[in-house]
Amino acid sequence: MWRIPQEPRPDRRERARALGFSFAEIAGEPYWDESAAYHFTAAEVDVLDDVTAELESLCRAAVDHAVRWNRREVLGLGEAAWALAAASWRKGEPSLYGRMDLRWDGSGPPLLLEYNADTPTALFEAAVVQWEWLRCTWPEMDQFNAIHEALLAAWPAMRLPGRVHFCCARDSDEDRGTVDYLRDTAAQAGLEVPFLFMDEIGWNGRGFRDLGERPVEAGFKLYPWDWLIREEFGGLLPGGTRWIEPAWRMIPASKGFLALLWEMFPGHPNLLPAFLGPGRSGGREIGKPFWGREGANLRLPDGTETPGPYGEQPRVWQGWAELPEFGGRFPVLGSWLVAGRPCGLGIREDDTPLTRDSSRFVPHAFTPAGEISAA
Repeated sequence: MWRIPQEPRPDRRERARALGFSFAEIAGEPYWDESAAYHFTAAEVDVLDDVTAELESLCRAAVDHAVRWNRREVLGLGEAAWALAAASWRKGEPSLYGRMDLRWDGSGPPLLLEYNADTPTALFEAAVVQWEWLRCTWPEMDQFNAIHEALLAAWPAMRLPGRVHFCCARDSDEDRGTVDYLRDTAAQAGLEVPFLFMDEIGWNGRGFRDLGERPVEAGFKLYPWDWLIREEFGGLLPGGTRWIEPAWRMIPASKGFLALLWEMFPGHPNLLPAFLGPGRSGGREIGKPFWGREGANLRLPDGTETPGPYGEQPRVWQGWAELPEFGGRFPVLGSWLVAGRPCGLGIREDDTPLTRDSSRFVPHAFTPAGEISAA
């Protein structure tokens, strides 16, 4: 694994627009970054694939344990949220997608930093944008990226009604772009795919309805469950609707889940020590709010805390594994799963060891097996 500086394509902005990539720049700064690419060997891609599958197996075992033994307090879930999550797991409601964030530099075992199991973003750029870049820039190379094909295959297997409403909050180009991409994959799979903002979902006394008074029988929501259950209609959930992601995804989405994983699988080579109290990891550690996002309110090993709105939440304390540095940049490897199976990789990097909402997405490629890299 290494980072290769690249000359960005002069027409990259026009190409982004043609793909419908409306958030290639965020707040006037580039988010999609073609000034470098990460290169892997085929063997390294196999490692990422295998480790992601292994971690998914551990996670599902831990979810099942949590439900069987009512471990809701470890996860920071209230009684109402827990009832929804446990019922969803017992029903066997299928998951569509998720993203595991890994720390790896190409040597040693990849380490799980956290599991974005409820509302992962960076999907469109991983599935589509970096693939278009590869075909134009390194056509002789390959990419760990079967995300699009996996989504097309996953929708029919989810046993959904013929119409699925797609929903997100207003005022986020990234969320809307992710939802629109998923709508496109569902439409290609033969589903009807109307869009709603979250505040446009209504209730008629019997179930959730759209603006045309049609029932929301199935709904994809890029809106976290921990927010959803606090809404005015939270007490009505599920309200006769099949939600995607299903409510049981609250369990692995909680950072407290990291402590449960370590409790169940202590010393596993792909896990970091994690506990519900500080000072137990045997070294430097980072405190993560249970429901924090985008690097907010992290308690760092030097005692400082990043800004954000989650400072009053309980924390999990995870062993500190500083991100590897490649030419002054620090990458996080986002390993994607669709229908519970590994299918692709997206990389975000920053000029600090913390991944934030301003971190950039960079493409990757690998040398097909049996070929020698000229890079």
